[in-house]
Amino acid sequence: MDVTGDPQVTSVSRQDGGALPDGTPVERWVLDDGTLRVAVLTYGAVLQQVIAPDREGRPADVVLGFDDAAGYRTPGQPYHGAVIGRYANRIADGRFTLNEREYQLARNHGGQHLHGGVEGFDTRVWRAQELDGAGVRLALTSPDGDQGYPGALDVTVDYTLAAGELTLRYTATNAEPAGGPDTILNLTNHTYFNLAGHAAGEVGAHLAQLPSGRIALADERLIPTGAFGDVAGTPFDLREPRPLAAGWDADVEQIAHAGGYDHSWILDAEPGRPVLAARVTDPASGRVIEVRTDQPAVHLYSGNMMEPLAGAKDGAVYGRRWGFCLETHHLPDSPNHPQFPTTVLHPGETFTTVTAFRFTTA
Repeated sequence: MDVTGDPQVTSVSRQDGGALPDGTPVERWVLDDGTLRVAVLTYGAVLQQVIAPDREGRPADVVLGFDDAAGYRTPGQPYHGAVIGRYANRIADGRFTLNEREYQLARNHGGQHLHGGVEGFDTRVWRAQELDGAGVRLALTSPDGDQGYPGALDVTVDYTLAAGELTLRYTATNAEPAGGPDTILNLTNHTYFNLAGHAAGEVGAHLAQLPSGRIALADERLIPTGAFGDVAGTPFDLREPRPLAAGWDADVEQIAHAGGYDHSWILDAEPGRPVLAARVTDPASGRVIEVRTDQPAVHLYSGNMMEPLAGAKDGAVYGRRWGFCLETHHLPDSPNHPQFPTTVLHPGETFTTVTAFRFTTA
């Protein structure tokens, strides 16, 4: 990889990504634009690697994860790099009502439904094809009744890379015929970043800036209450850059519920018109990540529930708060809060959204 910063045409190559314990082969797709090198697995549509230069041009992998596909089956690994679906984040008690019918989803997190259930999209092997030398398209079909969700769903995620910017474009179509069931949908990517390097330790010194002035308040289960909170005068006021460690142990109820940051900031985005959702800087290396999205919220998670995890990339043993996530999506538990933006997808209807991660140095 050329780390001089001179952009070039993105190269795309397919490699062996290992195999799952049952022998199912997994592909590894590598994108290189001369500034960044990115690797994506067909297992879980996982973003496995982002190699980015620091202010001195020295490259490092800034994504937590595993060396091959088998590692992503490690019990207790917290969704490293995966595309999450059919519904990202939490649904209270795994229940929601749609068209006067109640649906019970798989409950996999303290009685709640989390990140698509026991076998969410993060556990599937996706189909892959190259995108005209710019990236890779991953595709998945989710049948009616999958994890309790109504309706069949066809999903694609395009990973494309150009000039130091990695773009994820999600498309999902309710594949049911007219008169078939509606469904709900909330897709995101759950990559843990550490801009100092994936095995560099706690991310508390990273400076986080989220322009939003409001968060969705959550109860002790981390389920939205339905109310919104003004960030002014609270640890959630990240409108100016602030070290993550300055807020993640604050003595306030919302932080105590989550053990740190695990909240959704409200964005003024519109479909097809991405806005700046977050900017995070590592002062030591100078690496910067900027996130833009047309989703209604960005969820900052500071790795509060990460357990010691051995066998990671390069033999690393990850610990608590060794990475942060910036999950762009609709609000958690939206089907149970009519005042939130809708996540309903009607038969034949297609949902599209885009999130871009731009890597620079300061």
